[in-house]
Amino acid sequence: MTRTPNRRLLALALTTALYPAVVLPAMAQATDPAPATSPLASAPAGSFTVSDIRVDGLQRIAAGTVFTYLPVERGDTLDSARAGEAIRALYGTGFFEDVSLYRQGSILVVQVRERPAINRLTLEGNKDIETEQLLVGLNDIGLSEGNTFDRLALDRVTQELTRQYNNRGKYNVEITPEVTELDRNRVDLKINVKEGKAAKIRHVNIVGNDSFEEKDILAGWESRESNWLSWYRRDDQYSREKFSGDLEKLNSYYLDRGYVDVSIDSPQVSISPDRQDMYITAGITEGEKYTVSSVEVTGDTVLPKEQVERLVLVQPEQTFSRRLLEVSSDAITATLGNVGYAFAQVNTIPDIDRENKTVGINLQVVPGPRVNVRHVVFKGNTRTGDEVLRREMRQFEGAWYSQAAIDRSKIRLQGLGYFEEVEVDTQPVPGSNDEVDVVYNLKETTSGSFVFGLGYSQLGGLSAQVQLSQENFLGTGNRMSVQAQRSDYYNSYNFSYVNPYFTDNGMSLGYNLWFRDYDYGEFNTAQYNSENGAAQAVFGIPITETGSITGLFGIDKNTITAFRGQTPESIVDYIDAIGQRTFHAWRGEIGWARNTLNNALTPTRGTSQRLWLEATLPGSTVEYYKIQYNISKYWPLSRWLVLNTRGELGYGDAYQDPVVRNVCYTAGTYEDTNGDGILDTYVPGPDPTEPCETGSPDYVETLTADGLPFFENFYAGGVRSVRGFRDNTLGPREAPFAGSTYLQPVGGAFKTIGSLEMIFPTLFDSPGARVSAFVDFGNVYRDVDAFDASEFRASTGVALLWRSPMGPISISYAYPFQKEDGDEIERLQFTFGGAF
Repeated sequence: MTRTPNRRLLALALTTALYPAVVLPAMAQATDPAPATSPLASAPAGSFTVSDIRVDGLQRIAAGTVFTYLPVERGDTLDSARAGEAIRALYGTGFFEDVSLYRQGSILVVQVRERPAINRLTLEGNKDIETEQLLVGLNDIGLSEGNTFDRLALDRVTQELTRQYNNRGKYNVEITPEVTELDRNRVDLKINVKEGKAAKIRHVNIVGNDSFEEKDILAGWESRESNWLSWYRRDDQYSREKFSGDLEKLNSYYLDRGYVDVSIDSPQVSISPDRQDMYITAGITEGEKYTVSSVEVTGDTVLPKEQVERLVLVQPEQTFSRRLLEVSSDAITATLGNVGYAFAQVNTIPDIDRENKTVGINLQVVPGPRVNVRHVVFKGNTRTGDEVLRREMRQFEGAWYSQAAIDRSKIRLQGLGYFEEVEVDTQPVPGSNDEVDVVYNLKETTSGSFVFGLGYSQLGGLSAQVQLSQENFLGTGNRMSVQAQRSDYYNSYNFSYVNPYFTDNGMSLGYNLWFRDYDYGEFNTAQYNSENGAAQAVFGIPITETGSITGLFGIDKNTITAFRGQTPESIVDYIDAIGQRTFHAWRGEIGWARNTLNNALTPTRGTSQRLWLEATLPGSTVEYYKIQYNISKYWPLSRWLVLNTRGELGYGDAYQDPVVRNVCYTAGTYEDTNGDGILDTYVPGPDPTEPCETGSPDYVETLTADGLPFFENFYAGGVRSVRGFRDNTLGPREAPFAGSTYLQPVGGAFKTIGSLEMIFPTLFDSPGARVSAFVDFGNVYRDVDAFDASEFRASTGVALLWRSPMGPISISYAYPFQKEDGDEIERLQFTFGGAF
C-alpha cells in the first residue's frame, strides 16, 4: 500500500519534466467556490470521475478529432497517470503546441493551443536542386501547404538541405527559413537558399601506384582537377557520391588488370579555409598480379553446356580480369533470360592460390524457375490507344519471358515518336515464382498540333500557315496532315494520310494530295515559276525488324513559266526543245529503309539509312530517274558527347533518247535601262514558231533536251546541307543572257553532302534541346563527269536545335573555311515555326 503514492509521485515528476507547460490533474476537486475552473494540480491529491469533457482553444481542428485521440471518456476515473497518458496522446498527434488539463467540478477541461497551418510554402534561390524535387522532400517530412507547422521539422529541413548541397560540393550554402505569422493561426513559410559556389577540385593525388601512370588511372574518374571542359562536364566539382564511385573505379582498375589483393588505404579529402578548394588523396596498395589457372562452368546450364561455355571470355593463362568475368556472367544471364529464365544468376566462385599467384574460376549457373509473362501493362498513355502500343510489342502475354524481346519492344515504342520517355519495369506476380508482369511507363509528348500563325526563315522569309497535323490521329497511330501555307516565294496546299498498320503484319498505306505554286527566283535558284500538283498513293512493307520496303505511285502535273533574258538560257532552251511548258508524269518510287535509332526524336545511338529510286514511267512528258541514298549514324562517345556522321548522295538522268527540235526565233533586243551606256536588259521578240519554213525568222536554232530536267535538279547550301552558305546557292550557276554578271544557281544532277556533328545531349535539362558543333562539306555538280573533290565547300560552327511548344527551332552559326570567290556566305542561319 505504501508503494502506490510513490508511483504516483514518480509519474507526476516525469510528466512535469516532459511537459513543463502543462498543469497536471489533482486527485480531488478544490473546495473553494472561486475560481469556478481550477487547475487540477491545485487540489489535494486524489482522483475523480469525469462526468463530461470540454475542449477549449480549438480554431481549425474539430472537437471530434480531439475526442478520437483522447484516451479518456465520460464515466472514466481520472488520476495522474491517466492524465499524463492523455497529454502525451494529444501531443503525439502533432496538432498542438500546448496542452493543459483543468477540472471544473466533475468536468474535465482540455485547454489546447493549436499549431499554425502552413498557408504558403515557397523556396527562393535554389538552382542546383529543382523546386519540385525539394517540395516533394518537404512534403515527405510534413512541410507542405495546408499541413500543420512544426518548427522541429523546419530544423530538420535546414539540416537536410545543407547536407544535400554539401554532397554537391557546395559548402558555403546558407539555408535561412522565414516564418510570417498570419491571422486565423496561419503562417507563410519561406525558405531562402543561398547556394554559393561549388568547391572545385584543385588537386587529385594517387599514392602507391607503382605499376600504372596516374593519368591513366584517373582517365575514367568523374572527379577531376579543373580543365578546359569543366564548364560543361562539371567534373571539377567535388561530390561525395562521385568520389565514392571513383574509389570503386580505382579498385576495379586494378582488379581488371590482375591485382586481386589490391586495397585502398584511407582516402583523404581536405578543404581550404575559404571552403572553395578541395584536395583529394587516395592511397593504394597494389599487391601482385594474378593469372587465371582454370575456368569451369557448373550448375544447371539449361542450354547445352558447350553453348554456354562459348559465352565465357575468360580463358586459362590470361591475366585475371573482373570485368571479363562480369561480361561473361552477364552474357550467360542474358542468354538464359531470352529463353524465359528471368531470374537466372551466375555465381562466380574464385579459388585464389596466393603462393603461385593464380586464380581458378568456377562459374556456377543457377537458372531459377522459367518465367512466363502474365500481363503487358501500359501506363501514362492518355491519348494513344492500347492497340497502337500492343502491335509494337515483341514480348507477348502468355509467352516465355525474353529480355531481348522486352528491350526491342521498348525501342519500337520510342521509335513511334509519341513519347518523350519510355521506361520498362518487370514486376513479379504476388504468390507466384514463375510469372511476371511487364510494365511500360510512358510519358507522352506532342505528336501533333493545330497551327495558325507565322514562321520565319532566311530562305523563305515570313510565312503564314494554317495546319492541322497529327502523328497519332485520334490515338490510332495513323498520321494525318492538312496544311495551307503562304510565304514570299510559294503557296502550298497539302493533305496526307497514312495508316502504318493497314494490315496486321505491318503493311502501311497512305495518300498524298498537294498543289504548290513556287517562285523559284525567291528561292535562291534560277528565275522561273512553277505550278504543280499531284495525287499519290504510298505503301510500306516491313521485311525485317528494322528494315522496310517503301513504294509510291502517282500522277502529277507541273507548269513552268520562264522568260528568255530573265531565266538562264539552258532552262529556256530545254522548255523550247520539249515544245511545251506543262509536264505530265506518271511517277513511281521504290525504296529501302533501315532504322536502328534508339529514339525517334533525340537519338544518341543507332543508324538510319534510306535508299530509293524515283522515276517517271513511259508515257510521261519527260522520262527520267533519280536515285538517292541518305545515312545518319550516331556514335555515343560518353554521356556528355554523341558523334553524328551523316552523308547524302543523289544522282539523276534521263533514260529516254535526247529530244531534238529546230526552233525559229525572231531576235529580241537589248536595252540600256540604267542609262549608263550598257545594254543590260534583254527584251525578247515574239515566241518561237514552228515549222521553221514559215514566216521570216531572224535565225533557226537546233535545241536538245537531255539529261535530268532542270526542275528536278539537286541543290545544296543552307541549314539542311552545308551550313554557312545561303540556301541552294552551291553548285553550277548561269547568267540569264550573254554578258550578264547576275549568276543564278541552277542546281545539278549529282549531289554529295557530308557532315560530322558533335552533340552535347546533357548541356540542357530539356530532352528537346540540343547543342552541337559541326563540320559540313559537299557540293552539287552538273553531272557525275563534272565531279571534282577540290570543288567541295566546307564550314564549321555551332548549332542549337530545340523542339519548342511553337514548333522546331534551328539556329546555327557557321564559318566557311573552304570557299571560292562568288560564293554567297550566310554565317547566321535560322528557322522558326512549323509544327511537328
